[in-house]
Amino acid sequence: MKNKFKIEAAAPANAVQLSSKGADARAKIDMARRYQNRSLPTESLLNLIRREAPDFWRMAEVVGKWVWISFDDRQPCRITAALSELGFHWNNRRQAWQHPCGTVAASSNKDPRRIYRNYFPADMNPA
Repeated sequence: MKNKFKIEAAAPANAVQLSSKGADARAKIDMARRYQNRSLPTESLLNLIRREAPDFWRMAEVVGKWVWISFDDRQPCRITAALSELGFHWNNRRQAWQHPCGTVAASSNKDPRRIYRNYFPADMNPA
């Protein structure tokens, strides 16, 4: 599968696309794929992102065993749906999309980047 997830310029934060009937026209998420991707270990997830979503690859930060993706602005529904399908969830406190890579850790008020090793894989291995 080649570049299934494409990143385009973000729509304004307050823009919501509506269908002709006024219903929210959000991007569809393959929930079976999301569920499967949630359990991927770090290296498998990074390989998937590098192969299918190179724009996300350039933004991916590994924090401990988790993978985080952050944006400066709010993203359009198609971007959030793509991240969700890859197995990411939004962490409002840290303002980042996070993927647990099959691990679960107790929540902490401390910034995990101060506790665990963190790095950007694209800096070491460009797409």
